[in-house]
Amino acid sequence: MLKHRLTFGPLLIVLIGVLAWLDQWIDGLGAPVFFPSETFPPGMIVLPVFVLLSAMGAREVARIFRAKGVHIGTSIAITVGLLGLMVIAFTPEDASGTSGFAAGITSVVVAFMVGMLYAVRPKKVEGAIAVGSGILLIHVYMGLMLGLFVLIRREHSVWVMIWILATVKSCDIGAFFTGTTIGKHKMIPWLSPKKTWEGLIGGMVTSGLVGMGGAWLLHKEGIDAPSLMVSGVMGVVIGGLGQCGDLAASLLKRDGGVKDSGSSLPGFGGVLDIIDSPILVAPFAYWVLQVTQDLGVSATLGG
Repeated sequence: MLKHRLTFGPLLIVLIGVLAWLDQWIDGLGAPVFFPSETFPPGMIVLPVFVLLSAMGAREVARIFRAKGVHIGTSIAITVGLLGLMVIAFTPEDASGTSGFAAGITSVVVAFMVGMLYAVRPKKVEGAIAVGSGILLIHVYMGLMLGLFVLIRREHSVWVMIWILATVKSCDIGAFFTGTTIGKHKMIPWLSPKKTWEGLIGGMVTSGLVGMGGAWLLHKEGIDAPSLMVSGVMGVVIGGLGQCGDLAASLLKRDGGVKDSGSSLPGFGGVLDIIDSPILVAPFAYWVLQVTQDLGVSATLGG
């Protein structure tokens, strides 16, 4: 597995870099006459990528539910996941706070109704709670939460989004090397036997350093980002939240009796095994960026 990760990992990083550069390049270019605006909006590449991640992730979560005996079809899982993602992606920028909130709540209500109707389609009441709850979880987990990265891209440079993702995943790297080197005290052996407290601390420190380093690079390029001190603290918290996201996914997989969520990514497992940590980070990162921007705590090298 490590061999596959060392081979596939760098290729994945290069692909993400190319897609990010392409997304930034397209942003603001003149759009064709049939397009609803004169220029392309931010996220023309990011949105399709996250649509794919949402669909594949929803498919894998539905598979975990089925392994547990909760029969949620792939099509309905993908539908409710994309519903949440699209609500986040296409809520108008000029919508008031209450309107944006109402849009999100409305999508939850729709997903709840769809889940209940789907659960009773065999004209039986048995399993309705489990199926309906599972569909609602997929809507929030693979839709609304994941969609916050699309919202971050709408309001910030694509490199800010990449910085957040790099900060999250750096915790995994720091935790792995720290844990394998000096890790002795098991953190949650009944859930994740390999995780140690030493690994967690090493991972969070790594995320803090990457957070500061990434913010410095953004400032150097004239891109708005939180100050270095805020970014360091933000990185530490992001590292901890990312590990919580990983543990949450592990809880689902262990309850379903599956080791990996899928096999679509060599050496990593499924898509969920890659995005489980960023998903939980997305809401926190969005609000930190929003608050620091509103309070003027953001900075660039020139100001």
